[in-house]
Amino acid sequence: MGAIMFQGTGSDVGKSVIVAGICRAIANRGLRVRPFKAQNMSNNAAVTYDGGEIGRAQATQALACRTEPSIDMNPVLLKPQTDQTAQLVVHGQIRGILGAHNFRNGRGALLNDVIASYQRLQKQCDIVVVEGAGSPAEINLRDGDIANMGFARAANVPVILLGDVNRGGVIASIVGTRAIIDPHDAALIQGFVINKFRGDLKLFEDGYRDIERLSKWPGLGVIPWLRDCSFLPSEDAVVLEKHSTESAQKLLVACPITPRISNFDDLDPLRLEPGLELIMVPPGLPIPKEASLIVLAGSKATISDLEAIRQEGWDIDIYAHHRHGGMILGLCGGYQMLGKRIIDPYGIEGTPSEINGLGLLNIETVLTENKTLRKVSGQSLGARCEGYEMHVGTTIGPDTVRPLVQFDNGQIDGATSTDGLVSGTYLHGLFTDSDQRAAWLARLGLPSSFKNYSSSIDEALNNIAVELERHVNMNAIIDIARSFNRS
Repeated sequence: MGAIMFQGTGSDVGKSVIVAGICRAIANRGLRVRPFKAQNMSNNAAVTYDGGEIGRAQATQALACRTEPSIDMNPVLLKPQTDQTAQLVVHGQIRGILGAHNFRNGRGALLNDVIASYQRLQKQCDIVVVEGAGSPAEINLRDGDIANMGFARAANVPVILLGDVNRGGVIASIVGTRAIIDPHDAALIQGFVINKFRGDLKLFEDGYRDIERLSKWPGLGVIPWLRDCSFLPSEDAVVLEKHSTESAQKLLVACPITPRISNFDDLDPLRLEPGLELIMVPPGLPIPKEASLIVLAGSKATISDLEAIRQEGWDIDIYAHHRHGGMILGLCGGYQMLGKRIIDPYGIEGTPSEINGLGLLNIETVLTENKTLRKVSGQSLGARCEGYEMHVGTTIGPDTVRPLVQFDNGQIDGATSTDGLVSGTYLHGLFTDSDQRAAWLARLGLPSSFKNYSSSIDEALNNIAVELERHVNMNAIIDIARSFNRS
């Protein structure tokens, strides 16, 4: 058994993608490999085969390993609900709501859960590839840490430090990490890798040697900009910022970015359709009048996100779109917002409350204490669809007699307005299936021309693995993973 951990000099340095690529590269060598992230913070999640939820990135990494995602791959998941609170998910199930101060004080108690999951994964494979969170250089968060060096020390796992040259200051970020972290933590770091390099690699040779000399860690490679990463599912809200200002003379699908938007990777397959432009609308901008379809995505805090839609004036844009015959689709929390009322009697999203919905669907939702987590498949718009449900709440009302989805087990889901322009569903992954996506685009007057989305992800993972084999010392990384002293 072996293990290797990738930690970053900061957030968004590319850890999730590189871990996925490393997993695929190791799997391509015929080794059994599993991904692991002790603690993740994301509102993009996936349902596992064992009936829980984990971060979307770990589900993609499981695909890279050619295995099914499990709750042990991400034992602690934090799903932000407000700026100060987050839902705590442990081993795939809700364990409570935590404030920032409470989690910082209590996270050390979760270490046993983390180690138990890690040890179960170890028994399944030859190598566990571990992803850190944030950066070990955040020494103010070191006490009680379970995501970076706290885990690495507890499990005695060797670490590779990943730096992002694209954002600048990579020499200082790596050398500075060595300077400020605890010497015992530094001893676990066995080398560094530079990520997101553009241009002639020869121009960085002196800088690379300077990092080796000043940090006293060996360099294990410089990774060029990986264009195939755009084919992988989105996890972090940072991605939304990168896709919010694109425009083109194409059919437009618009999705407003609410403060607690979740599972927006549902829209990723649309992004790859050549004749379609997906616009993620940031706060402060109107929903484009030219949009053929407005999608309200999922939400970790449906009531407060609905209030944000009204504060931004997006409700006015949505009503105008509907009056002019435009189509509207609500996914999960977005589905709930389209109804007449949302009631939260148990304070699932904070204090007990209720709010008027947008009223475009004749339905009403009551948020419940039990969470639905299941994989599903069925038919919608005459085409196959499959995905998963991940929601709290029960939705009823007259428009549910026109369901959007008919599941294979005979159950129905969703609702459609009497005029056929407004629809909603709890199904995540609606656009993943090629035939289902084509059916939606046909309703908008656009033929689908993109290949199978799942195949595109697998192809992207293979391409990333090839690039890593070319630019990173994979033999050294595997040797470190296998030979490090775990006594």
